[in-house]
Amino acid sequence: MTASSPPAPTIILSAPQLAENIGAVARVMANFGLEDLRLANPRDGWPQDRAWASASGADWPLDGAKVCASVAEAIGDLNLVFATTARPRELQLPVITPRQAAGELAAAVAAGQKVGLLFGGERAGLETADVALCQAVVTVPVDPRFHSLNLAQAVAINAYEWRLTQGAGPPPRFREGPEPADQAAMMGLYGQLEAELDAAGFFHPPEKRPSMIQNLRSALGRASFSDQEVRTFRGVVTALSRGRGRVLDKLARQKAEREARADPDGSQT
Repeated sequence: MTASSPPAPTIILSAPQLAENIGAVARVMANFGLEDLRLANPRDGWPQDRAWASASGADWPLDGAKVCASVAEAIGDLNLVFATTARPRELQLPVITPRQAAGELAAAVAAGQKVGLLFGGERAGLETADVALCQAVVTVPVDPRFHSLNLAQAVAINAYEWRLTQGAGPPPRFREGPEPADQAAMMGLYGQLEAELDAAGFFHPPEKRPSMIQNLRSALGRASFSDQEVRTFRGVVTALSRGRGRVLDKLARQKAEREARADPDGSQT
């Protein structure tokens, strides 16, 4: 962990098999501000170039990864360790969700303790003997019909919950949008729209007109239109009203033509 990094849980992988999965774990660790990675007895040794390729640039957890001969060695300097598994065990340990685990880990970190999350290998998960070294079991509430999670997915869920305990909210908007239109512009829009709806006979029965107008204004107001959006919306209303006028004019011409054909000399035949 670098000097500038805030305290965070250590991620321990027990007997990881595929370099690609280790790289994927490093990637999600970097996503959520974790970087202390420990590998307990990796099947194919360490380092493995394919891990860096799978990390997609999240190199620092891999660059600093510590290789240990056993889980006991990997967690030796930690004060609190939670084991992640979906398999029931004959152990009297608390079983908690990732959200509960994150809260407890955050409290321990705030008290100055070093904490970790232990994940099992891809094929068989954690050995019961390794789970017994931990203080609680973390289980993701997945559908019981299929409870197997990819290693990186399991790390990602727990890392995300940890990140939320650190006050991480949604990111700022990707770009600042325009200011909302002032109320004078909105009143102009309301007036134009309501006049056209009046002409179309929308407000029926008449006694419901005030409440219908109130609902329309409330809905449009919640949209927080910018000045440009107000202009665009007013252009839409104008286009619709002109289009209706053209349709009515066409219908009137067609009616006149039919009447002229029926009575060419102006008298009933």
